[in-house]
Amino acid sequence: MPNDSKPSTATGIEQLLEIMSQLRDPSTGCDWDKKQTFKTIVPHTLEEAHEVADAIEQGDFAHLKEELGDLLFQVIFYAQLGKEQGLFDFADIVQTLNDKLVRRHPHVFEKQESLSEAELEQQWHAIKQQERHAQKQGAFAADIPSSLPALSKAYKIQKQAAKLGFDWPSYHGAWDKVQEEVAEVSEALQVDPLSEHTAEEVGDLLFATVNVSRHIKRDPEQLLRQANEKFRNRFVQVEAVLNESSLSLKDASLEEMDGAWETVKRRQRSKNRD
Repeated sequence: MPNDSKPSTATGIEQLLEIMSQLRDPSTGCDWDKKQTFKTIVPHTLEEAHEVADAIEQGDFAHLKEELGDLLFQVIFYAQLGKEQGLFDFADIVQTLNDKLVRRHPHVFEKQESLSEAELEQQWHAIKQQERHAQKQGAFAADIPSSLPALSKAYKIQKQAAKLGFDWPSYHGAWDKVQEEVAEVSEALQVDPLSEHTAEEVGDLLFATVNVSRHIKRDPEQLLRQANEKFRNRFVQVEAVLNESSLSLKDASLEEMDGAWETVKRRQRSKNRD
C-alpha cells in the first residue's frame, strides 16, 4: 500500500523532524530506519563525522554542505529514538547545548571580558571540573568516551594529566621519552618480535609520540590522517611510474617498487623547489 503521507508545509528543522518521524512510522515508514537502535546507528555517525573531516581537509566545501547534512541527520535520528523511548527529544538536545555554551563562556555572556589563551584554558578547565563534580565523575579521565579513536583518546588523557601538573615542561622531555621507547622497542624486537611484551612496547611508543604532537600543539588524529593521505597519493604515483616502464604493482618486485617510490620523492622535491 503506498504511503500517502508527505512532509507538511513546515520548513527547515521542523520539516526535517517530520521526515524523520515518517521514516520511523511503524506502519508506513522505511523498513531499514524502523529497525535501527541507538547502538546500530553509532557506526554510521562515526563514518559521517569522518566524511565531514575529509571534505574539510580536501577543501571540498561544495561537498561539505552535503556531508554536514548527513551528520545532522544522525542527531535527528537519535532525537527521534529518544522521543520514542521517552528519554529526550530534539528540543531537549538544543536546550542542553544552549545551556552548556552559555555556562562555558562566562566571559562572553556574563562578564564580557577579553581573556588570554592561558586564562581561557584555565577557565574552561575549572568549569569542566565543576560539571564533573555535579555529575559525580570523580575518576581521572572518566568523561573521555571509551569509543574515541585511540590517538584522540591518548591526546585527551595526556591533556587532562597535564592540567593536573603531570607533564613535561617542553617538547624536549616528550621527545626524549620517544627515544627511550624506541630503544625499548628495539630491545624487545631482538628478543621476540611477536611477543606480548614487544606489542606493549610498541603501544608505549605510540603513546609517547602522541605526547610530542600535543607539545607542538597538533592533533595526532589529524596528523595521522594527513600522513595516510600523503602515503596514498605517493603510492598512486608509484603505480604511474611503474606503468611508465610497462610494469604493474602486481608484477613489480619490491626493489622495483622501492625504486619507483624514490623517483616519486625526487619529482616531488623538484616540484616543490620550482
